[in-house]
Amino acid sequence: MLDQIKGLHHVTSMAADARQNNAFFTHGLGLRRVKKTVNFDAPDVYHLYYADEFGTPGSVMTYFPFPHIGKGRPGIGEVGTTVFSVPEGTLDYWERRFAEQGVSGLSREDRFGERRLAFSGPDGDGFALVEDKADKRAPWLKGGVPADEAIRGFHSVSLRLKDGGATEELLKFMGYEEIERQGNLRRLAVANGNGAGIIDIETLPGARLAGLGAGSVHHVAFAVEDRARQLEVRKALMDTGYQVTPVIDRDYFWAIYFRTPGGVLFEVATNEPGFDRDEDTAHLGEALKLPVQHAHLRPYLEQHLQPLED
Repeated sequence: MLDQIKGLHHVTSMAADARQNNAFFTHGLGLRRVKKTVNFDAPDVYHLYYADEFGTPGSVMTYFPFPHIGKGRPGIGEVGTTVFSVPEGTLDYWERRFAEQGVSGLSREDRFGERRLAFSGPDGDGFALVEDKADKRAPWLKGGVPADEAIRGFHSVSLRLKDGGATEELLKFMGYEEIERQGNLRRLAVANGNGAGIIDIETLPGARLAGLGAGSVHHVAFAVEDRARQLEVRKALMDTGYQVTPVIDRDYFWAIYFRTPGGVLFEVATNEPGFDRDEDTAHLGEALKLPVQHAHLRPYLEQHLQPLED
């Protein structure tokens, strides 16, 4: 069993409108935009990152807003719900806030003894807030949400699978342990993690296959401290039979990718070098940052990319 993985690093999803996406996460959820850059493979499309003050691994929600992309189709073989952690006793605040903002899909539930508020993103994205009194991570304090109510980072993600057995075995190999069961749900957690150490597996044998589009999670990334530990994870996965990509430089972290038995795309990303490698912490996410290979496109991109604010 591996011990290098410390929980979630980031979750990357698809959107249809960059401006709407930016407004929802910065004004609606009160997160900080920590990076405004472009998709490595499609530089005419933004890659937007939202997180805490520093872009700490375990707090980073990222988006590819493809203009005119079709709507995603929920189903099996995907991350169904991305869950954020909030302080105990704050769901009433968030429910009022979301109702005032016209956020859809609001519903309350208890899962594994935790109070949850489910809600939908602008493209039908599946989200929830969970009250977690043990979460001591510091929130972003300039997002328009009071410090006592603000999001602390990720709590978990929920995988929707036809058969969760093989993916559960993979997660156990990656250092997770099953800690609870509830109906068709299995909860796994990594010990001594970064605060975002929970994965729920929801088994839905009769559900249809998910279709990628706006509102869908593209991939979920797990955090390792550095490149040396990432290489250890890569070798162990390959020795087990997984087809893992070479290490890819994503400017703010190094990444490897592989497809799980249930169909979900997993990434293992390094905590280094971080989002302050090309911007001062006080000004994260303000300027358009381009990968070196796309720097020559700056005049075109600055003219044609959708403005995020007035």
